[in-house]
Amino acid sequence: MSYFTSRRERRSLRACAGILAALLGLTAAAASEPLRRSGYAIGAETCGSGDLAFPRIQIDMKAGFCAGLVASEEDRLKFPRAIVQVPGRELFVVADMGGWGHSDGRLLLLDPRAVPGQRFKELLTGIEYPFGLAIGPDRKLYASTAETIFRFDPLADNPRGTVETIIRHMPGRRITLPDGTKVEESAHPLKQFVFDKNGRLFVNVGSHSDDCVTPAPIRKPCAAAEGAFAMASIWLFTPPASGVFPALTPKDPHPPHVVYARGLRNSMAMALHPNFPDAGYAFLQGENSRDLPDIFKPNEEINAIEPGRHYGWPYCYDLSTPSPEFRNVLQGGVYKSLCTANALYKPPLSLVPPHGVPLAMLYYHGNKFPELEGKLLVGLHGYRPTGSRVLVYDVDDHGFPKPSPAPVRYRVSCAADPARSFQTGTGEVAAAPFDELIAGWHRVNGARPQGAPVGMIVAEDGAIWLVDDKNQTVIRIDRAAGDPPPPLPCDMRSQAMIDQLEAFVAGDAQNNARLITLRKGLVEKHCLGCHSDFGLKGGLSEAEKDAAVLRFMLSQDGWIYPGDPGAGRLRTRLRGLGAGKLMPPGGEGLPKAEPGYARLLDTMDVLVATMVPGTRMRIKPGPPQRKFFGKTSKECGEIPAAKVVVVTQRNAVDKPGFSRFFRPADPYLNGECSDGDGYYIRQEFLVPVQ
Repeated sequence: MSYFTSRRERRSLRACAGILAALLGLTAAAASEPLRRSGYAIGAETCGSGDLAFPRIQIDMKAGFCAGLVASEEDRLKFPRAIVQVPGRELFVVADMGGWGHSDGRLLLLDPRAVPGQRFKELLTGIEYPFGLAIGPDRKLYASTAETIFRFDPLADNPRGTVETIIRHMPGRRITLPDGTKVEESAHPLKQFVFDKNGRLFVNVGSHSDDCVTPAPIRKPCAAAEGAFAMASIWLFTPPASGVFPALTPKDPHPPHVVYARGLRNSMAMALHPNFPDAGYAFLQGENSRDLPDIFKPNEEINAIEPGRHYGWPYCYDLSTPSPEFRNVLQGGVYKSLCTANALYKPPLSLVPPHGVPLAMLYYHGNKFPELEGKLLVGLHGYRPTGSRVLVYDVDDHGFPKPSPAPVRYRVSCAADPARSFQTGTGEVAAAPFDELIAGWHRVNGARPQGAPVGMIVAEDGAIWLVDDKNQTVIRIDRAAGDPPPPLPCDMRSQAMIDQLEAFVAGDAQNNARLITLRKGLVEKHCLGCHSDFGLKGGLSEAEKDAAVLRFMLSQDGWIYPGDPGAGRLRTRLRGLGAGKLMPPGGEGLPKAEPGYARLLDTMDVLVATMVPGTRMRIKPGPPQRKFFGKTSKECGEIPAAKVVVVTQRNAVDKPGFSRFFRPADPYLNGECSDGDGYYIRQEFLVPVQ
């Protein structure tokens, strides 16, 4: 089908698709199997109207709003990171990185009115880390790779033939630091960018690492963040008098730039007020702050960007807390007392919930939601309970969020403490309060996955569009009538179960030895500086370090499913399987470069497989899914043939004819049963693991 079909053709195709969907729906209903797309349970309700009515997904939203699923993994999305509308057309371009495989990226044309499964057309392929998308002052579409920014015509018969590079040779994936150190895998190579109304271009040049910590004692500033080519900064490129950057030829010099602002670990979220750079108008940045083990430290930031200022990374976090590793650097030189008494430093305008990971930021301007007009929207991508949501800030006439005196409280989803005040090491602090457009996007078995919003735009009709990389989706937010549905319950691994699993490992000599091996050979050697240092901190005993690492891994969403290593994301990330970024960064060569590294990965599999006392058994071949139940015969979910479970009672004492098994991987649960009820499956559906 052509991607530029007429409206009549689209209506006809959608009508046919609707009839087919109805028939399929009857079949699915007869089989008692809910329709699922990218982990969302899809029902009959829709969000939107006419040709833009999409299946409504169960996200806890502000009254008057709903979310429709436009595209999913069934549309062969892999790792979507950004979206932009083609000016004047009801078409969109999506940047799909494909994963962290360097040159797996694609730019796709999305026709939301096309038949499901046929909504995307590949425009450009083989791109290294496409991320930024924007419409330039010339109304052309601009995109980025790890090192370049280019423009092209997405509607051309041959889009690749229209590519014109305007910026090149920025620090990318492989870099050489000013001191000569070669970095094969920069931690933050993605290039977000924004244009101001004069055509000037501001580009995120992220830091090469999360904290720039080198072996102690540290006596010199972070080399990568210094000089005219500083990372952890925003670069400014100024066009010629015409206001439009020329296309570069191989003989042209590299376009000049200035380092506009420094000390910004990774500026994935940037927003310019429409009047910027007129005096006093806002240029805002959402900072992904450093990682610390505490789930509530440090806070993320909204920074008011000014030329020539330093915003703290890696020397300061929160408002004015010095990083202890850089104590010597902060005692003299240009960074003396940077965090507390140095005119170079500009503290955050406001704090944002800790570990929230702001990856999208924009001012809303549109006709669909007048109550949002002029307000600031911020998407939080973080996987912790403080992430997975979209915030709405009131702003002043110049576009700045308005801090309120302490205490200012924010909601924590799925936590025993439902709300907390913004605070630093000195106590409660002022912050800009916010509302939540999407409030509850935590994972609920059988209903939805955890949300991970990245790119966000306002379409010409005023609707808000999001891409979610973790769940491979494109989502459109529209009006909704009536009261919002009640919030869905939390469904994450409980602390009681984490305690139980920790006790299982501590009580098994072989698994305890495996945990020690993994902590020393894998986590401490390759993973410190990432994921909050896996819970490790100074002063812990060896046994406490082991417990901290295990508890951290068990607390992460979907990392480990005891008994079934292949079901957890930790295995796929360590081995570089699928679209998720390989852990640790740059680990492709470790199996060859480090003797015994492959054995470490095998040791992790064995630990996960044998963590729970019991007998590992496989689901017997047969129907596509096997139902399992609670003790009272309530249906708990379905599990595919060949999957592995840990059987704790082969002959269940409280349910004759059934075997009891440990909690399976979350995708197989429907949210109807609690762990305390146990999970049961008919004995004849289990066979030994060979």
